[in-house]
Amino acid sequence: MSTSAVVWCGVRERRPEDYDVRPLIPLSHLSAAPDPDRRYRLMEVVRRTLRERRYRRRTEEAYVQWIRRYIVFHGRQHPRDMNEEHVRRFLSALVLEQQLSASTQNQALAALKFLYDAVLARPLPPIEGIQPGRRSRYVPVVLSEAEIRRLLDHVAGPERVCAMLMYGSGLRLLECLRLRVKDIDFDRLEIVVRDGKGGKDRRTPLAEVCVPDLRLELKRRQQQFREDRRREICTTEVTEALRRKLPALDSDWRWQYVFAARRTFVDAGGRRCRHHLHESVVQRAVSSAVSAAGLTKRATCHSLRHSFATHLLERGADIRTVQTLLGHTDLKTTMIYTHVLNRGGLGVRSPADRL
Repeated sequence: MSTSAVVWCGVRERRPEDYDVRPLIPLSHLSAAPDPDRRYRLMEVVRRTLRERRYRRRTEEAYVQWIRRYIVFHGRQHPRDMNEEHVRRFLSALVLEQQLSASTQNQALAALKFLYDAVLARPLPPIEGIQPGRRSRYVPVVLSEAEIRRLLDHVAGPERVCAMLMYGSGLRLLECLRLRVKDIDFDRLEIVVRDGKGGKDRRTPLAEVCVPDLRLELKRRQQQFREDRRREICTTEVTEALRRKLPALDSDWRWQYVFAARRTFVDAGGRRCRHHLHESVVQRAVSSAVSAAGLTKRATCHSLRHSFATHLLERGADIRTVQTLLGHTDLKTTMIYTHVLNRGGLGVRSPADRL
């Protein structure tokens, strides 16, 4: 663990530099076939290929982890010296010995396919006995309006505002934490979600009940921002191309995070930066609130988004409108919420109600 890591309640808070500790080796220093005696170069090629193909940072982190586990599982052999039989044994061990879920198995398989197809240029043939895992039918956890009120009564501070936005606007947790000041339109009561899941932007409503708390949070954040300007603290998740285009970006209030972390860090370029609030902070706050409110459902931050969609449908909102507000590409994804409505997806009620 690095000395800059932050530990709260025994849990390490990850920082942006944890995902990118060293700068990538220049392309001129990388051979087409990585040297097996210097295995770290393989991971450099993997990271560079993922970034060239514009994979998300979390996907990069997951793929690199699975490729490393695959190499360690086979005694640190180079993947170039292994074949589909080694992949089959690794995936079988994940399912039979570690009993991982179908989605986790599929992620590991996707990472290894990327390794052989895109990095080593040696596509894997069909692997006998290995098929993509079938995920079980998922029914989301939905809270009632009374349960939402009880939960919010036990959350305070920025975490409460985050919970209100996740329910009031249907935001994913990271979409909420990555909000910048410029993305909130109080006059139109709208929130613009930038670079959401799938790299898509969308607009979603801002609930009027959230406005007073959100304005107070922005006022507190602005005081912190004035101090950051004096100390020349930069914001994060901004590309170098955008920094060249907007050199004064870090001193522009509009580009600041609404929910900023309490601590700063020094990035690989030597700049002191302030990241957005870490997701684990809000997750712990919501988990504690669920217990304190006495809720019997296994509710998480994402349950607030599920509740947003379900309550809209219960009030007669069109399924296509809900799909747009949630940012779903496929309507089938939105259709899962019709299974938790009291009247069912086709307006069916139980015959026992007539007794």
